[in-house]
Amino acid sequence: MLLEGKKALVTGGSRGIGREIALMFLNEGASVYYVDLAEGDSLAEYKEIAAKHNATAAFYECNVADEESVGSVIPKILEDADGLDVLVNNAGITRDNLLFRMSAKEWNDVISVNLTSAFYISKLVVRQMAKQRSGSVINVASIVGIIGNAGQVNYSASKAGMIGLTKSMAREVAARNVRINAVAPGFINTKMTEALNEEQQNALKVQIPMGRIGDPDEVAKAITFLASDLASYLTGQVIHVTGGLGM
Repeated sequence: MLLEGKKALVTGGSRGIGREIALMFLNEGASVYYVDLAEGDSLAEYKEIAAKHNATAAFYECNVADEESVGSVIPKILEDADGLDVLVNNAGITRDNLLFRMSAKEWNDVISVNLTSAFYISKLVVRQMAKQRSGSVINVASIVGIIGNAGQVNYSASKAGMIGLTKSMAREVAARNVRINAVAPGFINTKMTEALNEEQQNALKVQIPMGRIGDPDEVAKAITFLASDLASYLTGQVIHVTGGLGM
């Protein structure tokens, strides 16, 4: 198992890509501590898998966009877990609109959840990783943070910011054996893409060299690799999980 004995924190871990990350981590032997606004329907399944590997699965309610909430919850996780080996900053939302129609709230909400939360949480967790001189942080960016997307100036900006955050953090803590990397998913089968009609989905597929929309577990596989010791000499990198989009 790639992550046997490791302890991981996953933000936004109750559904979507976050759920796939949690499941894959657990199946690879890790203990998973996940935060979200609500527990979701997955905790019982997480605990069942964890029990098979003598590991832990635990949920903590946290508003990752709120510094006070993060400041009370994350130290509790660090204490309960007795330190963390892996952090996945996955929490994210969309509030799509054209630039000239976008409200300040739509902008601020996305930046706060998608980017500022990673700053709040990383500041606490990476300090502990630096002290133990080991750790891996994976930030979930997006291909639109690299190539842009009409109607998503807030989301694209937040994900571009995640890439800058990744590279700067990596430079700060590399000497402490703490690795900071990012994944940039392309179009992935989530509730957002499932809501598109067949014509819209086909239009997306035309843009993708591999000719299909990706699955959440394909993103989770890349993240699992970066979390594992197989990626021991990788830091400051952005791994595209896009089927070739944007290459």
